[in-house]
Amino acid sequence: MGDFLSIALLFLAAGVLSVPIASRLGLGSVLGYLIAGILIGPLLKQLDVDVISVQHFAEFGVVMMLFLVGLELEPRKLWQMKTRLLGLGGLQVGITTIGIMAVAMTLGQQWSVALAIGLVLALSSTAIVLQALNEKGLMRSEGGESSFSVLLFQDIAVIPMLALLPLLAMLETAGVALVETAGDTHGSGGSFVDHLPGWQRALVTIGAMAAVVGGGSYLTRPLFRYVATARLREIFTAVALMIVIGIASLMTLVGLSPALGTFLAGVVLANSEYRHELESNIDPFKGLLLGLFFITVGASINFELLFANLGLVLGLTAALLALKALVLFAVAMLFGIRGADRWLFTLGLAQAGEFGFVLLTFTVGNNIIPPAIADQLLLIIALSMLLTPALFILYDKVIAPAFSGAQSRAADEIDEQGKVIIAGVGRFGGIVNRILLASGYKTVLLDYHPENLERLRVFGIKVFYGDATRLDLLSAAGISDARMLVIAIDNKEQATELVRYVAHNYPHVYIVARAIDRNHVYELWAAGARDIIRENFDGAVRAGRSALEALGVHPYDAERRTQGYVENDKRAMRELADIYKPGCAGTRESRLC
Repeated sequence: MGDFLSIALLFLAAGVLSVPIASRLGLGSVLGYLIAGILIGPLLKQLDVDVISVQHFAEFGVVMMLFLVGLELEPRKLWQMKTRLLGLGGLQVGITTIGIMAVAMTLGQQWSVALAIGLVLALSSTAIVLQALNEKGLMRSEGGESSFSVLLFQDIAVIPMLALLPLLAMLETAGVALVETAGDTHGSGGSFVDHLPGWQRALVTIGAMAAVVGGGSYLTRPLFRYVATARLREIFTAVALMIVIGIASLMTLVGLSPALGTFLAGVVLANSEYRHELESNIDPFKGLLLGLFFITVGASINFELLFANLGLVLGLTAALLALKALVLFAVAMLFGIRGADRWLFTLGLAQAGEFGFVLLTFTVGNNIIPPAIADQLLLIIALSMLLTPALFILYDKVIAPAFSGAQSRAADEIDEQGKVIIAGVGRFGGIVNRILLASGYKTVLLDYHPENLERLRVFGIKVFYGDATRLDLLSAAGISDARMLVIAIDNKEQATELVRYVAHNYPHVYIVARAIDRNHVYELWAAGARDIIRENFDGAVRAGRSALEALGVHPYDAERRTQGYVENDKRAMRELADIYKPGCAGTRESRLC
């Protein structure tokens, strides 16, 4: 018991100390966990800790993560992904396997060993990639969704890989070996379908999947209603864990991937009213297990072997990243993934994955890949995973900003002028424009968000693409002859500078400016705007009036009270705006202003 507590304390302390530092330096939590594992690796070896066994236990975090990902996907959306799931995933795994196999055969390996190496290295790290995409808010981007499609296909592909690899060694006990490995993957027991004929296995597999779907659809609601009568949060947590562990155990018993089964269960429960309860209960366990998994990856790096073959291992790791990136880039082009999303897809999936450790153990146990080669492959997999956070940093710091600038197209040539110019036609400016158009006023619309332009042009509304803060565009739009400028752009600083410029150079133009918050009101007033609308103020006032009416206040009295509040607020805002000094509000130096 004491040894267990000491080891648990060591893992927790390493994560607690390393991850905040890595996050503060902008390296991300995954790299922090990997560094923690590298630092405590020698100590774990001295304590005779079986890091691989801990890693197999921690891999259950991947199972939980896919369950949570499934909760975010409705079945309809998953069906819409089928083309990319099969196309992107199938091409990536197939071409990468063939490419790595060709390289391995060129280096002198026989075809069966080369094919096994190709299958092992074709997979990417579900744990690292999904964790990084979620942390950076990129999961909903085209590159993030495409990456998820490939990762899901890879998880499914592990099943036929485990069936194919024993055939390469011409083992009569292929089925037994397959089941033992599937069980070892997550510390489960063996399968009861290993000796069944093929058609019976298929029936059992279909039955297990049907049980997951049917149970998720019809049994979870009564179960949670029953548990709710206890009014104890820990019972909800226990039930959530029971569902995930039970499904994982069922999948393992029938020789399927536990991660695949829990993902399917998550999709089934995506429309459940208990979805958020499940998420909140499972998420802490998922985070801890994934962190433990990354620590074990860092701790499992054999530095003695690495330094003895430094040039070879680093060269092969770089070659693996380059080959997989080349395949991913080509597949992304084929499926029309463009711009920064293409690079996110390419760099995010270029590493090898955690299932590579499982497949390597399997191939060595079945005499498919020699142990000496497997040891080097373990280093390559670990190093490629270790480099993945750096690739995401490269995307964040270099590629995404470059494409952000590169994708900004040239401004449209403005061939119309009007008495009213509206800068920004999103939610706020679009409403102003519709009211003015309905009243017979001609407007000139400027916006630099392409999605806003395309949406309005569908309805026959002409919008000019361009940055309204550019003085040449304002001049072309007819600011010198305009009567009014409506400023509804999102950037506070740019809006304030635009007000200052127009108020100074075109004092005859009446300015209506949207304010983001209260301090922005003071800044716009100081810049010269005298008609300032806070974007959420009117909606909040209406909500307050409705609240009074719902509480029994007569509508007339509710209107009178809210108008009284509005007048008092305007008076106070005007008094504060007159004494406001730009640069003082909200700063540490405000007491000196």
